[in-house]
Amino acid sequence: MTIQEAIEARHSVRAYKEQPLTDDVVKMLEEKITQLNNEGQLHMQLIQNEPKAFQGTMAKYGKFRGVNNYIVMAGQKSENLDERVGYYGEQLVLYAQTLGLNTCWVGLSYSKVPGTYVLGEGEKIACYIAIGYGETQGVSHSIKTAGQVSNASDITPSWFRKGVEAALLAPTAVNQQKFSFEYMGMSNSRHLVLAKKGFSMIGYTQLDLGIAKYHFEVGAGKDNFVWV
Repeated sequence: MTIQEAIEARHSVRAYKEQPLTDDVVKMLEEKITQLNNEGQLHMQLIQNEPKAFQGTMAKYGKFRGVNNYIVMAGQKSENLDERVGYYGEQLVLYAQTLGLNTCWVGLSYSKVPGTYVLGEGEKIACYIAIGYGETQGVSHSIKTAGQVSNASDITPSWFRKGVEAALLAPTAVNQQKFSFEYMGMSNSRHLVLAKKGFSMIGYTQLDLGIAKYHFEVGAGKDNFVWV
């Protein structure tokens, strides 16, 4: 499965089988986490066989069941931490999909269990990602149109529309899709694209933007443009 295929196949999953991660899968996940932590200056941590984080009232409200494995998404406090968590975390989520795993971004429906993770000085937890073998593959949800989140038209490059279409498949908090992409023309022989987050009472728009930007890059081809 390619990453583009993973984008199209992946849906959020909240109920998981009582099936532990295999040693090979854990090794591949840990290697990917190390790579992405280095690239994104993050402190993502895979936690295995630990059910307490998803047994509280909020987890039940969020309809989570059987979550025994999860990824703690942490990093140094900074203005762009949430966007980096989204951008690099989604790379891990889609990689997990190619390994036959299911995932779900979790903003509130978890409990922090002391002793299960490590935080360095100045670090904070942005969210969790549930991971494992889902009872189902999840379901698709209604999404906005390209015209609602971009200035894609007959005169914008075809790769730009492909990027927007990939971004529309990105998971966002309660499917809010509060992001937009604007083709800005060319400068110094490079196409320019502006990505912006919208306003939401729910929050998580900066994290959602990071996720959507990675999807856009996959769909559009990262070499075709530069971010403004």
